[in-house]
Amino acid sequence: MAAADAAPAAVELHDVGRAYGDRVALAGVSLRLEAGRTLAVFGANGAGKTTLLRILATLLRPHAGEARVLGLELPKEGWKARGRIGLLAHEPLLYRDLSARENLRFHARLHDVPLQRGEALLDAVGLARRADEPVRDLSRGLAQRVAICRAVLHEPELLLLDEPLANLDPAAAETVDGLIGRPAGLARVLISHDVEAGLAEADQVLGLRAGRPVLLASASEVAVSDVRGIYR
Repeated sequence: MAAADAAPAAVELHDVGRAYGDRVALAGVSLRLEAGRTLAVFGANGAGKTTLLRILATLLRPHAGEARVLGLELPKEGWKARGRIGLLAHEPLLYRDLSARENLRFHARLHDVPLQRGEALLDAVGLARRADEPVRDLSRGLAQRVAICRAVLHEPELLLLDEPLANLDPAAAETVDGLIGRPAGLARVLISHDVEAGLAEADQVLGLRAGRPVLLASASEVAVSDVRGIYR
């Protein structure tokens, strides 16, 4: 197949940066993530991980460099990209006064997705029997399962995951693996503080310190000690 016919990269960044006033949150980030591959992002609190995820989710504009998601230029073509991205943020991004079922139905209408898709997801994560309870009455772990359903409801091509297994016990983590783990076969950008688990999921590794890349390599070339060194 000719190079011109090749599928675009899931993520392509060239010298991307972002600042909040005088504070540099991200600077000099360049990488390419192919479709179906996983980038694990490591770094201490305040290192720029969430800023990077928000740029990729089209929620923040980069102040420097060039960013493309699924072949679409950000922020210019961000409106085209949003329906092809699934975001699982640190906060669940759910309406707490609505039930799990109501949340998914609301998002299904936004994305023109059949309501049956939400029902199937609730069943897949073991929430069918509690689907009509307000999210505010659910435990953090159950709310996280609803948030995962919301993130994959529209069958995105790229998943942006911020500590996706937070508050999930091992059985629940196994339950959602087919939706957001390697078996899903999707391109993923994964923020994790669990070094061993993050490395096991990754094809590529990005380490950030004070907003700047200090490690960028294939996961097969990175040892746990290399990642731990980012935090020192």
